[in-house]
Amino acid sequence: MSKRPALLLAGFLAASGALHFAKPKQFDALVPRDLPGSPRLWTQASGVAELGLAATIANTGTRRFGGLAAALFFVGVLPGNVKMAIDYDRRKKPLPARAIAWGRLPLQWPLVLWALKVRDEA
Repeated sequence: MSKRPALLLAGFLAASGALHFAKPKQFDALVPRDLPGSPRLWTQASGVAELGLAATIANTGTRRFGGLAAALFFVGVLPGNVKMAIDYDRRKKPLPARAIAWGRLPLQWPLVLWALKVRDEA
């Protein structure tokens, strides 16, 4: 069994988690208004979660749990991605930005499947 899919997923999550701190404004816009607290708090919390998931997947002893947790995380952030796409339409953002926002939505499902594959191969 190859470790490559797991390490690639861990790298993807680590990079994404780091971006939550390097460029937080773009992630703040994804946070649904109904959540308590500030959008920045949610941005930072999700960045920490992604970094934690990356570490859990990179470690062979916790990889099975990490794969399942990552799959659930990808499902959990889907509403934020939907919100972004709708907001971009409402605000009449430029067409390329709107297309990217809507195009991201179906990409969540391959991420879920990737995480589940990592879990199953652990």
